[in-house]
Formats: sequence, structure tokens, C-alpha cells
Amino acid sequence: MTTLAEAPPVSIPCPIRDYLKRLHDQFADCHEGEVATYIPELAKANPDWFGISLVTTSGEVYEVGDTRQSFTIQSISKPFTYGVALEDNGRDAVLEKIGVEPTGDAFNSISLDPVTGQPANPMINAGAIAATGLVAGKTSQEKIHRILDAFSRYVGRPMKVDEEVFRSESLTGHRNRAITYMLRNFDILGDEALESLDAYFRQCSILVDCRDLGMMAATVANGGVNPVTRTRAVVSDYIPNILGVMSSCGMYDYAGEWVYKVGMPAKSGVAGGIVAVLPGKLGVAVFSPRLDPRGNSVRGIKVCQELSRHFDLHMFNVLNVQAPVIRRKLHGSQIQSNCRRSSREELVLRGLGKKTAIYYLQGELDFAAIEVVLREIRNGIGESDFFIIDCKQVVKADEPACWMLSELVKRLVDQKVEVFLVETENLTLLRRILKSVAGAEASARTLAFDSVDWALEACEDLLLESLPDEEGLGADGGSQKGHDSLARIDETLAMLDQSELFNGLNDSDLSILNPMLQERTYEKGSVIVDVGDPADGIYVVIEGRASALIGVADTGKDRRLATFTPGMAFGELAVLDRAPRSALVAADEKTRCWIISPEDFDSLGDNHPKLKIKLLENLAMMFAARLRKANREIAALEV
Repeated sequence: MTTLAEAPPVSIPCPIRDYLKRLHDQFADCHEGEVATYIPELAKANPDWFGISLVTTSGEVYEVGDTRQSFTIQSISKPFTYGVALEDNGRDAVLEKIGVEPTGDAFNSISLDPVTGQPANPMINAGAIAATGLVAGKTSQEKIHRILDAFSRYVGRPMKVDEEVFRSESLTGHRNRAITYMLRNFDILGDEALESLDAYFRQCSILVDCRDLGMMAATVANGGVNPVTRTRAVVSDYIPNILGVMSSCGMYDYAGEWVYKVGMPAKSGVAGGIVAVLPGKLGVAVFSPRLDPRGNSVRGIKVCQELSRHFDLHMFNVLNVQAPVIRRKLHGSQIQSNCRRSSREELVLRGLGKKTAIYYLQGELDFAAIEVVLREIRNGIGESDFFIIDCKQVVKADEPACWMLSELVKRLVDQKVEVFLVETENLTLLRRILKSVAGAEASARTLAFDSVDWALEACEDLLLESLPDEEGLGADGGSQKGHDSLARIDETLAMLDQSELFNGLNDSDLSILNPMLQERTYEKGSVIVDVGDPADGIYVVIEGRASALIGVADTGKDRRLATFTPGMAFGELAVLDRAPRSALVAADEKTRCWIISPEDFDSLGDNHPKLKIKLLENLAMMFAARLRKANREIAALEV
């Protein structure tokens, strides 16, 4: 048998990246639109370049296609430079120079207030040139240095200007010069107007790639902090202002339809880039140079529409801030099943604890939530071989999230990694999709247990079975080997020391106990003791297994308190304090037990006090082990 230590590392494909790949394939054959030619350098772009990047606020990057192909940022620079202007001047000073009203006009429209000369908003060229003029610095070099520094913090690497594109823009930017002179005429720009225009041309010529834009969008989504470097790129106070103008003006005369269909603040550029932001969740970037008549990337719009539709990313669908989807993550070293095992087994299982990972989920599962779950599980592969996902506190799972989780389960199962979903009775859509994706057999195994407790026991059993014989769970240890030994017992006293209650007793002690041991057999499902029954003895399982259960109020379900395997004892508390039984114990399968009556146990105090002390010491050790286990689990649950 291949042991866990010998098993090769498992690599699980990412469902989100695979979805982006399918999306890329879907629109790669779309050849609508034309590459921008009014700036000569832009006309050199390959019209078939196509990349998609999705970056979460936790710093996870998903990308497909030509995401590392450099191009110039163009108008996508506008909201980020607007943020720099806000930092350098404050909100009130910027609003005196630049409005925030959408125009419905093209990006190069001359939309100035006829009285004040104020540009309508910072997303059209007039407003963007004015915003660049508000960036700290008198000269073009001072302003572009400030902008490059800010953009570098957004991206997480040093940025630079494409000098060829800058010269091309400067040589052909006559309309922008006309706008600049009009802004100077109204004192929106000062004497450094042409320096500001030069900086604006340079700003639009900053080299980026699709991954960079995804990171910039995610930084805005993350309140102005780069999710990978953790460096602040812009003061968080101005994030709502940046997102506001992106929502109302970022897509020019397509802005209204964009908000209606996609619902994420966005900005496009004539080099073929589009960025979109889902606040608090993620940023999306698409690069494809073919533009529609409005100057927006054709493929970029289609990809964003499909992403928003498929993953329900419309910002007005996520108004309520959710608690973290992973309420708690534990390992098998922190929590174990309620199956009672030998002390050696307990020690081995704690040592292998990280092989089992338990994720407790909560709230609603949508794309942003399930992305966190998928990433956490995929990152845990290698450290853990068994995954338990508790859905007890999941109130809703939308269809995309169900598909994504089901895809991950299928891939784990295909790689022989065990994964169990528990407490999914109310998630009928998830169960149905899981069966469709993974198949009836795999889904049945994945959904085989209705609680973390039972799933944990299954993982523990698999761990113990995987150990080589030299691990030493033979004569004095493992549950399966102990079960086999006790099942073949020939009623010899030598086998009594298999029990935790009789641990350390000598032959003389065992010979005293032998006449006291009453044997009883219980068929599967039989009640061995019931709640309220008087104490009739201490039970020791010699074959089979039995579980102690207690009813959970208002649910109609029983919760397992413990399962007793061969060698384990139960019923001792009631014998010690003579209180009625507090739990029901039933046979999980055909079970044989030895029973020591209360009278016989009491008689040991008079006739064999040393033996009784040994038994009481063993009982104390049993109680101590159970208390330590409870303390570990309580401490883990408090984290």
C-alpha cells in the first residue's frame, strides 16, 4: 500500500482560471471593431491580442491570454490621476476646477461650462487635462514623476513612459491643445498649461499590461491598498470619489448602458484596455485593441458583461457587506471525532492532524465568497489530504458558486483526494449541481456524512489504515487491529488488558475480575442503555461498536456524543454517582459487551481495595484524556 508520505503531490486545476480560459476562447473569434489609428503608434497594435485578468482584494491573480503584453494606458489613467489630484489639493479645491456630471459625449468632446469654463467631469479629455494640471509640480517632469510614483504603488512595480507613443500623441494632439488653451482662457489651468498638457500626453503613454490594470482595479476595490504589496496607493477617503466618476462617466456615452448591464465602476482606453471594479471584492481588466465606434474595446465589453452576468457581479447586488465566508478553519490536530480510540491512536492522529482540514463556512456563497474558499482549499493541498467543508451556516449558494465548488470537488476526487461536504440538506441546488458535475457515485461519497463529526471519523479511519505496519498500531494500538484481536477472543483473561479500563492490571487482578464480567450481545440498532435508566453497570465493548446519542432540541435529530470501539468503556459515570443515565447508547452493529455491575464494583472496595484503586486510576486517566480533548477543541473553536 502506498503511504501518505509516499504519495505524489497533487495539483488541482483552478476552476476560476479555467472559466476565464473558456471565456477567452468564446470571444477570441470575435473580430468586430477596429484598432485606433488617430494616434499613429497605436495603429501598430496586433488586433488579435487578447488578455483577461481578475485580481481579488486578497491578492489572488487569475489571468489568461496576452496579459503580459505591454501597451499604453491611455484614458484608463484618468481616474487614477484624478485620485492624485484629490490627494494633492483636497476635494473642494478639485471640485472648483472640475465637475462630476456625465455628458453622454465622446471622450474628446469639449464639454466646458459656458460661464466658468469648468470641464464636465475628469473622465473626458478636458477634465483629465485639468486634473493633470492639479497634480503637484510646476513642470511636466515634476508632474509625471508624481504620477508615475502613484501608479507604481497601484501596480506594485516601477512604471515608465513609452517615449515613442508620447511623441506620437504630442505630434497629433491638436484637439487636446485647443482644449488646453480654452482651459487656460478660463483660468482652469494657469501659466503652466502647456506643461500640464505635456504631462497629460506622457501620462497616457505609461506602459502597462493587463495584469497591471487588474492590480490597479483591485487596489481601488481594496480601499486604495495594493492587495499584494500592501502598499497604500491612494488615501481611502478619495476612493468613493474615484469610483463615483468611474461609474457615471468612465465609459463616456456608453456609461449608462454599462452600469445597467455590467454594474461595476469602469474605465476604458483607446489602446484596448478596460478596467472594472467591484468594491471590496475584486478588479477586472481586459485587453483587446479592437474598438467600437465609442472607443471601447469590443471584446472587453463582452467579457465584462459575461463575467458580471455569470458571477452576479453587479454592484447593486452586493450592497450588504458579508462576514468572512470562512468562519473558521481547523485541522485534525485541533479537533477530533467523537469516536473513542486508544491512547496510542489518539497520539498518532494528533501527529497527523494537519492531514485533515476542516472549513466552517457561513453566509451567502457568491462568486467573491467561493473564490476565497476555492483558493484556501487549493493552497492547502499538499499539507492536507482530506478536506471537510461544513455548510451548516451557509444560508444561500447561488448557481455560479455551486458550479465552482462542484468543479473543485470533482477535480479533488479525480486526484484521489478525499473531500466531504456536510450539513448541505438545505442547499438543494448545490447537491443537484454536484451530482451533475461529479457524477452520482462521487457526489454520494462527498455527501455521505451529515456532520463534521462523522466525516472526521472517516478521515481518521483512512489515515490509520494508510499507516504501514511498522508504525506500531498492532497488538496494543489500532482500532482495526484491536477489533480483529478482540473479535477472535477465546474468553482468555490475557485479552482483558486490551481495555482502557483494565490497562496495567496483572494476571492476579484479571483473575479476580473474570467472574464479575457478564457478557451480553446486542443486535444492530438495539438500545443498550436509555436516557433515565438506572445505572446497571460499567460496559466494556469487546466486539462491534456502539454510540452514545443525545437529542438536539427543535431539530428532531440526535447528536453523537461518543462512539465506543473494542476495548472502550462507557456507563462509568452513572455507576460512580448512581444518577440516572443521561444519554442513549445504541449498537451501531452487532456488539458484544462485558458488564461489571454496581454491586460487584462496590465489593472491590471491601475485598480488593488495591484493584479498585487501579480501576479508579484508569477511570481518572480516561476522564483526564476526554477533558484534555474537550479543552483543545474549545480553545480551537474560540479562535
